[in-house]
Amino acid sequence: MDKVRLGIIGIGNMGSGHANNVIKGMCPDFVLTAVADTNPARLEWAKSSLEGVNTFNTAEEMLDSGLIDACVVAVPHYDHTKYAIECMKRGIHVMVEKPAGVYTKQVREMNEEAQKHPDVVFGMMFNQRTNHVYRKMRELVQSGVYGEIRRTNWIITDWYRPQAYYDSGDWRATWSGEGGGVLLNQCPHQLDLWQWICGMPVKVQSHLHFGKWHDIEVEDDVTTYCEYANGATGVFITTTGDARGTNRFEIQLDKAKIVADYSGLSVIEFEMTEQEFSATNKIPFGNLKANKVEIETDGRNDQHVGVLNSWGGAILRGEPLVAHGSEGINGLMLSNAMHLSSFLGKEVTLPIDEDLYYNELMARVKTSRRKTGGAAVFADTSDTYAGNK
Repeated sequence: MDKVRLGIIGIGNMGSGHANNVIKGMCPDFVLTAVADTNPARLEWAKSSLEGVNTFNTAEEMLDSGLIDACVVAVPHYDHTKYAIECMKRGIHVMVEKPAGVYTKQVREMNEEAQKHPDVVFGMMFNQRTNHVYRKMRELVQSGVYGEIRRTNWIITDWYRPQAYYDSGDWRATWSGEGGGVLLNQCPHQLDLWQWICGMPVKVQSHLHFGKWHDIEVEDDVTTYCEYANGATGVFITTTGDARGTNRFEIQLDKAKIVADYSGLSVIEFEMTEQEFSATNKIPFGNLKANKVEIETDGRNDQHVGVLNSWGGAILRGEPLVAHGSEGINGLMLSNAMHLSSFLGKEVTLPIDEDLYYNELMARVKTSRRKTGGAAVFADTSDTYAGNK
């Protein structure tokens, strides 16, 4: 095929953003042929805004229409795995919006289904992996040139959301509708990057505040401590309650400190490893010599368009994906571990007890006070993702 016929399940904030990118010609491997949504108002928007695109009242109708070769799943979190599996069973290539799902048990089922369909190109919308700053960080850390990780610190508090955001949909910020708060909605990007760059920790202890800054039932304030297999430690702090918050990611290694923040990427390179200096230095308050080194990147930060274009390239030409769909379970494992640690009030080890987490989550779903009666509000999300430019 010369073009991939694309369908989108869920034409809300994210789905409409993807649709507009394709319609504008920013994803040349795709032609948008169909969208599906259960909300009549969104289908009316699609009919008036997406000329020539077929509309369907259910995802299944669109998937069975024969009009699409590939599908973006952009629905509320609980249904990500459901529709991804339906695509796979029909041989339809699928791109899943973050997060991969709400709990790792369901994502594991999705990944197992994907293994049965090797011809289906399965991607995850981890658009922050396209950011040149984080790609370079990963390259430096994974190369081993600076030794092993000793400490990671990420304060990511520029996900500010006012109450109006949470009031914009009845599923938002509820256990039954969304399955979590800042960890499941905003921070899947950072949780994915954290493990993609630094690897998975083995222990997590987390303090979550539920509805601390907003009238919601899920977490909007998080402080997490973790340990890695090599003895390194890490801290991850996030919230949607800090107006004009911060995004600063530090990685301390044996022979360097790497920092990503709003100014870009900086590396402080040590003259020798800390271990060598400490073993040979004779001065009580001595400190090893270090220099700031210039780090070149390719400057690219293609975001959602970049992920879709790599997916198109994978479908048509066998090119690499930005993120394979099976990788979505890693960041979600971190999110689930943080929730479980807070639910139980103690440290948890990874991989977590998935049945225990599911039972704890479902207990909260049973008492969820999901909002009713409010009309969904749709907004442009193109400038809402946090990240170093």
